[in-house]
Amino acid sequence: MKRANFLKSIGGLSILTFLPQPSYASTMSYLDKLKSKIIRKDEGEVLNVIGDIQTHKLVGSETDNQIVEWEDNVEPGTGIPPHIHTKEDEIFRVIKGQVEIMVDGKTSILKAGDTAFAPKNLPHSWKVVGTEKATMITSAFPAGIEIMFRKLADLPPGQPDFEKVTEICGEHGITFVK
Repeated sequence: MKRANFLKSIGGLSILTFLPQPSYASTMSYLDKLKSKIIRKDEGEVLNVIGDIQTHKLVGSETDNQIVEWEDNVEPGTGIPPHIHTKEDEIFRVIKGQVEIMVDGKTSILKAGDTAFAPKNLPHSWKVVGTEKATMITSAFPAGIEIMFRKLADLPPGQPDFEKVTEICGEHGITFVK
């Protein structure tokens, strides 16, 4: 584009600065609610969610309920049985170890660097396989599931009462699949 044409096109855009910008205004009020945050490796709220040791890095109250993110540190053999979320999508990213993940009937082994996406309303499960402890970063959006995790972490130690677990999960739109 020639310089004169470029300047004319920019000049035409300058009138836009004088027009009302409702979408910009709503973005600004949204941005005013959020605060930046740096989370170090060893920081976060640690919960033992029925054997899944989770370190919550970001929660809904910090992200305007857009996303929650936690780090799973899980022993071999530990996992979550097939279930369906009706409220949130999840992303699983393996940092260390191997995780067998099933989404919508398709099973894969994820290794360090691999990622899986489990949209809401599709059955999914995961389990640490092999002999090495696994580390996985899990994100759920929108946020809210962290409230369920706190309730599950507050259950008495020992063998979990599956009926109580099912009840708590059901309150948050999660059902187990056989």
